[in-house]
This record gives sequence, C-alpha cells and structure tokens, in this order.
Amino acid sequence: MDDDASVARFYDQFAADYHLIFADWDASMARQGEALDAMVRARLGAGPVSVLDCSCGIGTQAIALARRGHRVTGSDLSQVAVGRAVREAALRGLQLPAAAADMRHLPFADAVFDVVVCADNALPHLLTEEDVRVALAEMRRVLRDGGLLILSTRPYDDILRSRPVSTPPQLARTPDGRAVTFQLWDWHEDGERYDLELFQLLPDGDDWHVKVRRTTYWALTRDRLNGLVTEAGFTGPEWAAPEASGFFQPVLTARKR
Repeated sequence: MDDDASVARFYDQFAADYHLIFADWDASMARQGEALDAMVRARLGAGPVSVLDCSCGIGTQAIALARRGHRVTGSDLSQVAVGRAVREAALRGLQLPAAAADMRHLPFADAVFDVVVCADNALPHLLTEEDVRVALAEMRRVLRDGGLLILSTRPYDDILRSRPVSTPPQLARTPDGRAVTFQLWDWHEDGERYDLELFQLLPDGDDWHVKVRRTTYWALTRDRLNGLVTEAGFTGPEWAAPEASGFFQPVLTARKR
C-alpha cells in the first residue's frame, strides 16, 4: 500500500472516534476558532473572508472558522472524514462545502480563497521535500494575491532534541465512560521520520475495546519549513508559539507574493 492510501486509510478508520482526542471537542473548536480568527483579522482585516481548510478532517478548524462568520470550504484526503465534517457542520446549523482531495491536487480554481489553512500537523504526513513543495504550490495557486497561509505542526524543533517514543494519555468522556488515547512513536534511522501507532481504549461495559491505527510523519523543523514556504512563493513566514497565539500548536503564517 502506498503512502497516500495509507494516510487515507488511517483517517477513514479514525474519523468516527477523532473527537475523542479532545476532552471536550466543541470547547476545543471554540478556542481554536478564536485563535485562528484573530490571526486572520490581524492580517486581512475584519472580514469575513473565504477560507479553504485543505486538511479539514472531521471539521475541527473548518467548523470553528465558519462559526466565526467566514466562508469556509473543506477538503481532505479521507472521504470518510469529509463526510463527517459536513454532517457535523449541519448539526450546528452551518453549511460546509467540502471535497475529498489530496492537498497536492486541490480541485479548485486559481486565486479563489483569501486564506488557506493546513492545521493540526497535516503537512508532515508528506514524507519528501518534493511532495511538500507540490502541496505548498497548490495552496499558493488557489490563494488570491496577498492571501494568507496558515500552517500548524507539532513543535518539532523541541521534539527532535529528545525523540520521544510515546505521548501521555488523553482522556475524554463518552456516554459509556472514559475513553483513553495515546500514541507510540517508532523513529526511522534518518532521525526525522517516525511511524505512529495511535491507541484508543474505548469503554465496553466492564471492559475495554482497543482500536489501533498506524501512520507516518516527517518531523519538519521551523527553519526547513520556512525555506520550503519561501521557495514556494510566500513572503514573511512568521511563527507564533501557543502561548502567543492561543492555538494549541506552533503556527506559521505567510502571505502570497
């Protein structure tokens, strides 16, 4: 199975349970929406603006920005995740046009969006510089002149100093009891890429039901991503840490030249 199909399969399998990585998904959406909206307004004005979330998943950032009044379109490699994003938006009284699409081949015309969002560590699913270049070129293509790119990744500069092999457990409440999510990381010999096994323990009466999904990431450092973003035709790449932006991951913003 090639990398693309593997990533799609990961999120197809994960879509129904993705919200359980948050203690309170709606509360997290509200916080993320507030932070992203502030970034957009600070750079493009009061808005509303047209936004493409090109890695929308089940809609966490897309729904959050739509709730803030922006005109949001979603796309994602996983058809299952996209379907859930559309349904979750409708449940909240929102319309979310969305398509199943690879971020390297976006099915949109040139220069139709004011903002492109690629959040929640989605870009590092691409494992080569060439693939990242192609994706960034597509994001630039669909942006209007002066449009805003918003990327977020894990804090890989810090992570690469220790190369952790696991993450702490995260707890969420379900109608049947607590759900537990944690990850195991197996680093490749190159020291940059890692295989991730995501474990979810779901309550099943007096026992647990265990689900495991697997995928691979590339630990892209800030300097490396700055270079790739600049090479793709963006200007003024700038990073904001969570304590400054209010977003849960480091965020890179840049403008289309």
